[in-house]
Amino acid sequence: MNRFLKCLCAVILYATLGACAVVNISNSTHAPLPRDARWVLLPIQNHTETPQAGLRAETILVPLLHQRGILELALYPASLNRDSLLAGNEQAAVEEAKRWAREQGFNYAVTGNVDEWRYKVGVDGEPAVGISLLIWDLGSDRIVWSAVSGKSGYSREAVSAVAQKLIRNLTARIPLIDEFK
Repeated sequence: MNRFLKCLCAVILYATLGACAVVNISNSTHAPLPRDARWVLLPIQNHTETPQAGLRAETILVPLLHQRGILELALYPASLNRDSLLAGNEQAAVEEAKRWAREQGFNYAVTGNVDEWRYKVGVDGEPAVGISLLIWDLGSDRIVWSAVSGKSGYSREAVSAVAQKLIRNLTARIPLIDEFK
């Protein structure tokens, strides 16, 4: 019986630690953001060794923002994305994308970074994802909401499944209201 309890405790501990997540949220305006404003998704920068991790995060982010009620969400032109291992000045690319969004009359821009998107090395090969999201008020050129999170999953889980859970958790915390003033 003692051996059984030790095994059970080990399984519970592994299950608890195997799906750990860390989340930090900042809302600098302390005011909800209007769902019906003009929103745009700008490139998610890839800071990993995984090709196109930023694009993968974007494909998850779009429907999750739509589910939150951000129905007028435009996408940036493909020419503004520089997601490659040989990318140049990423900060300049972000500034160029924000300039384009302001010229198009958007109110809020969603962007961010992927810092981890991989399977950990080891026996279990657990998926691990790290993402930061930013919402810019394009009128004032200020960050009005930001979040950063990292999550690892179970050994039989896909990286995309872990990323979807993590991004859903982050987008669920965006303070939104229904009316734009």
